[in-house]
Amino acid sequence: MSDSDTDYRLDDIAVRDTRVSDAIDEPMRAMILDILAEEALTATEVHERLDDRGVDRTENTVRHHINELRDAGLVDVVRFEEGRGGTTKYYHANTIVLSYSLPDSADATVEEMIDAVQPQITDALTTLTDEYDDAIEEIVADMPPCEHCQTQKYETYVLLTVLRRAFVRAHRDS
Repeated sequence: MSDSDTDYRLDDIAVRDTRVSDAIDEPMRAMILDILAEEALTATEVHERLDDRGVDRTENTVRHHINELRDAGLVDVVRFEEGRGGTTKYYHANTIVLSYSLPDSADATVEEMIDAVQPQITDALTTLTDEYDDAIEEIVADMPPCEHCQTQKYETYVLLTVLRRAFVRAHRDS
């Protein structure tokens, strides 16, 4: 049965970047990202903040998880301080993980907000596809196939990534 034979419509898209999801499959890593989203901290300071949240792990374990997040590109080393015979690294999250669900009672209000911004989103998508079609195609050509999907929706993923990151930048700058 094809999609056109159903009475269902696509209402949302869940983005699953395997690089990101693999890194945050460990719940403590999501907590570390939450802690590092606020300010740059050392591994020792992250360990202390986790301890304040009731997470009892060794500092070496915390350091390992920070390194996994760094290797996945979710955390950056933002500062080095020399002292006491060593170098102290300060880490900061460059990505925020949101793990929420909207209540059903919000549906009508969310629909109203969607109706309010949809024309601007349509214009933005038209601009992106009209002016950056070749660039999008180049990006898509370099993307590996998804092991879970039968049909690849690369263009949609690229456009959502652009819109998501633009939203973050606009929200940060407002």
